[in-house]
Amino acid sequence: MYGALKPLLFRVDPERTHGWALSYLSMVQRSGWLRGSIARRRPDPNPRLSVSAMGIQFPAPLGLAAGFDKDAEAHNALLAHGFGHVEVGTVTPEPQDGNPRPRVQRFPDHRALVNWLGFPNDGQQTVADRLEEHPPEGVVGVNVGPNKDSTGEAALADYEDAAARLARYAAYLTVNVSSPNTPGLRSLQEPEQVAELVARVLDALDEAGHPRPVLLKIHPDAGGAETRQAAEVAVDAGASGIVAVNTTSEKPEGLGDPDQGGLSGSPLSGRATQVVEQVYEAVGEEVPIVGVGGVETGEDALDKIRHGATLVQAYTGFVFRGPRFPGLVHEEMLATMDDLGVDHVTDLVGEAVDGD
Repeated sequence: MYGALKPLLFRVDPERTHGWALSYLSMVQRSGWLRGSIARRRPDPNPRLSVSAMGIQFPAPLGLAAGFDKDAEAHNALLAHGFGHVEVGTVTPEPQDGNPRPRVQRFPDHRALVNWLGFPNDGQQTVADRLEEHPPEGVVGVNVGPNKDSTGEAALADYEDAAARLARYAAYLTVNVSSPNTPGLRSLQEPEQVAELVARVLDALDEAGHPRPVLLKIHPDAGGAETRQAAEVAVDAGASGIVAVNTTSEKPEGLGDPDQGGLSGSPLSGRATQVVEQVYEAVGEEVPIVGVGGVETGEDALDKIRHGATLVQAYTGFVFRGPRFPGLVHEEMLATMDDLGVDHVTDLVGEAVDGD
């Protein structure tokens, strides 16, 4: 059905289409019968794809990246569709509208999106209320960030506040310092800022009585030395993992305004995999890496894993392939693993790097 509807949906503003999808998924979220019906139509999780990381058992490697379900309107519905985990957010302490619309572009010929959303969300209290009303029925992480008008000390305090408020509902927290759409945010990926931010968020979680694994989400536009250093500093400060990567502000000609927005999807894939490998070389023996960027097929997912990722996430691939996306990716992964004679997906982690 999605294949038939997609040409019509793709004629509509992307954010409006996204709103329609969330309206449907939020209805599923509120109905145990609908969630059960959807879950029964997909295969059971295959134990060959199960992953243990950060003290959490993931039924499958593919998760939904932050940005799709910003406000915890549909996390359980998305889990029912077959994602191994769902990351909600980015959530800020106070509600905010984000940047003016229109702020999302599709590029179907390139299997890509460009967005300059600017963290629109309903704020930490509303998201907490929704997670309270609909407790996660699987692995749900929460991605946190600062309000747009928060800088310096206020920005660091925003991360602490949002993380502490939402931790009780989350399997893990992701600290987002990598969006290109919030002015000054990426400066927090500098090593001294990373160390303070991770340490402060961990302390805030301890004080709130809800210690959780904390991951740092990095951007793809830094040099290799800077990327490795940021990962090393984060882990030394107590981070339990690295999410690599967010969207890129470096866009090929013809894919949006070169000075506005972040590019996701297929054109980001190669660069994202390169960053995963850099992070794996730096900290892969110590913490898991979540590979994000251009994951649309099982082959894409396994490529990230072979270069050092333990888990993967996608967003744009879901947009282009539709509701069956997680199941299709996991089926494709298993078929490739059969061709390679690989018994378990974790046997492939870092294989392309370690084999050099």
